[in-house]
Amino acid sequence: MTVQALLVWLVVGAVAGWLAGQIVKGHGFGLVGNIVVGIVGAFLAGWLLPGLGLGLSGIVGSIIYAAIGAIILLLLIGLIKRV
Repeated sequence: MTVQALLVWLVVGAVAGWLAGQIVKGHGFGLVGNIVVGIVGAFLAGWLLPGLGLGLSGIVGSIIYAAIGAIILLLLIGLIKRV
């Protein structure tokens, strides 16, 4: 993995995590938390969404994809915390 690819992953993760935090909880989780939530959300979306026929391309598509996965992740975490 190149340095440029790593930086893109970090930026996409940070933006997606921040967006998910704004939508689900109303606030972000700090830089590191946003990156972690965004990257894990991207993996989750990459696993779930292609089965539904959703495919996005480009950097904006990657951010949207990761944000959808991060929102799903945060909702699942919220459900687990309630139990």
